[in-house]
Amino acid sequence: MAATAYYLTRLRNLFAVVMLSGVYSLFAAALYMVLDAVDVAFTEAAVGAGISTVLMLGTLSMTTDKEKVRKKPPLTALILVFMTGGVLVYGTFDMPRYGDPNAPIHQHVANRFIERSGEEVGPPNIVTSVLASYRGYDTLGETAVVFTAAVGVLIIIGRSKDRSMPNAKAVRRREEDDDITHEPSAKEKEDASS
Repeated sequence: MAATAYYLTRLRNLFAVVMLSGVYSLFAAALYMVLDAVDVAFTEAAVGAGISTVLMLGTLSMTTDKEKVRKKPPLTALILVFMTGGVLVYGTFDMPRYGDPNAPIHQHVANRFIERSGEEVGPPNIVTSVLASYRGYDTLGETAVVFTAAVGVLIIIGRSKDRSMPNAKAVRRREEDDDITHEPSAKEKEDASS
């Protein structure tokens, strides 16, 4: 994943960037599978590698395939990235170690889900019970966000060219005029020769 992220920052061909971001999402989905987060892995594969790649390719078809190259990256952005990364790493110091049986999640919540989800919710699958019932509002919110983002991108992609750019009508008329072969009349030939 680190190598993929490195090449994502180095590439200037946007088509290759879109394809590589889909590969990165597949690696992330595989990582979630290794961490036993099957539901998150499925969502990452479907949304990150699937729908996002299709939407980015659709957007790319309406733009250029080359990134504008800036002469010098702004130092402020680099400082901000390192500060944000430092805060995120600092936040992980307070977390329990991976697989720690004494972690708070293993003390009361997980045991209740394992023991009572079948009788309280109904489905025998614990992950489905958690996502559909115990965390139902959270799942509904996530679905609403993804749906709203998809609708927004489809609206942007679906806009007609006349409304998307102010001078698109004039550009289109000039292209149509260039494509039309105009046979000059006898009077126009006579005026051109004199």
